[in-house]
Amino acid sequence: MSKPDPDAFGLAARIRRAVAPLSRKLRPSLQRDGISTAKLSLIGHLNRHGPVTPTELAAREGVKLQSLTRMLADLEADGWVVRAPHPTDGRQSLLTLTRVGAKTLANAAQSCNAVLAQVIVTRCSASDRAVLRRACTLLDDLCDGMSGTIDAAEQPAVEMSVARRRRP
Repeated sequence: MSKPDPDAFGLAARIRRAVAPLSRKLRPSLQRDGISTAKLSLIGHLNRHGPVTPTELAAREGVKLQSLTRMLADLEADGWVVRAPHPTDGRQSLLTLTRVGAKTLANAAQSCNAVLAQVIVTRCSASDRAVLRRACTLLDDLCDGMSGTIDAAEQPAVEMSVARRRRP
């Protein structure tokens, strides 16, 4: 991976420093709803992209399949995800979000949105809100551009991050 220009590197650090604490501050509302950020990420992926194999889900989430095994079992036991035979490959299965899983995801999103909306109401002007909308679009584009960019040297750090998120 080539070294980014200094401006891009500084901006990357600033984005990370802004987004990470925001995410951490929203976690308590998720924990009150009994959902970990790792599980939220998985059911959110299924909600956005539809049925997927466990192998494909692991690749898209940037984790090893073995790291997902327990979480997938928990999601199935909670009734949030169902596993069905793959229609064309008998060795594979497809994971699908259930209505219960979709409702859980919607409730978690509603809870986080309510917390964040209250802060937006009290701290942001109309022009600030327009800037935030544009920033969200740019962050989505950055996220899309990061698909598949984690190299083998960085993979253990990602695995540790997922393992930490699963702890109660």
